[in-house]
Amino acid sequence: MSESEGTGDEPPHQELQTVTRSYLGQPNMAMDVVGWVIFLLLLVVILPLLPFFVLFWLISKTFEFLRRQTG
Repeated sequence: MSESEGTGDEPPHQELQTVTRSYLGQPNMAMDVVGWVIFLLLLVVILPLLPFFVLFWLISKTFEFLRRQTG
């Protein structure tokens, strides 16, 4: 028996009965623009704060290193 014949236990293939067309997805330009605007606004807010985050991270790592050396 070949693999394409199956075992015969599967139910027969039936089409989905519905009154509407199937939805396969469509691009939504308005939501795409909203997503890009949110991303750019976050970038404008976060990017100037990035040096402070890096500085805080470096200071905390330095204190952690010194605490382990004296500890």
